[in-house]
Amino acid sequence: MHQPVRRLVQLYAGLALYALSMALLVRSGLGVMPWDVLHQGLARQLGWSLGVVTVVVGALVLLAWVPLRERPGLGTVSNVVVIGVVLDAVLAVLPEPSSLAVRVALVPLGVGLNAVATAAYVGVHLGPGPRDGLMTGLVRRTGRSVRLVRTSIEVVVVVAGWLLGGTLGVGTVLYALAIGPLVHLLLPRLSVRPPAPVS
Repeated sequence: MHQPVRRLVQLYAGLALYALSMALLVRSGLGVMPWDVLHQGLARQLGWSLGVVTVVVGALVLLAWVPLRERPGLGTVSNVVVIGVVLDAVLAVLPEPSSLAVRVALVPLGVGLNAVATAAYVGVHLGPGPRDGLMTGLVRRTGRSVRLVRTSIEVVVVVAGWLLGGTLGVGTVLYALAIGPLVHLLLPRLSVRPPAPVS
């Protein structure tokens, strides 16, 4: 497969898988990703679908890039739109499991799939997601460490989302602990760098 085609296929497959992983954690009922605690809380307060809230929050976060002077790419804009649309589509057909064993199994499955999805869409180097760009922009402007900035952002969104009625649970904790090491392991295997410009 030609590299430009592979990059586009991998980008959109990664974003679709990311939405699927979100849906699995939602259906587990045992805790969602940190940003999804906020999305879920807002969805419950506003009466909107989770996908619509995900798109709106992503667009608002993207606006925060302007003073940070971050530059979006195709992957950034696609992230905002595709994940929310696919998330609502998956939730419409994926039933809530009645078995606790199935709900428990959905947690590691969702976290693992999210790691693959993240490495896939980040690995094509077509622009970070809006939330990742917010983090890197703040790191660059404040001079603080990635760990401190990311942790601070996620603590704020989790607390705000929990207060709004989002689901905070074991899935949230497992995701926070596992996603970094998993993506670190998978990213080199899924990285497709653009060809170097001809001088």
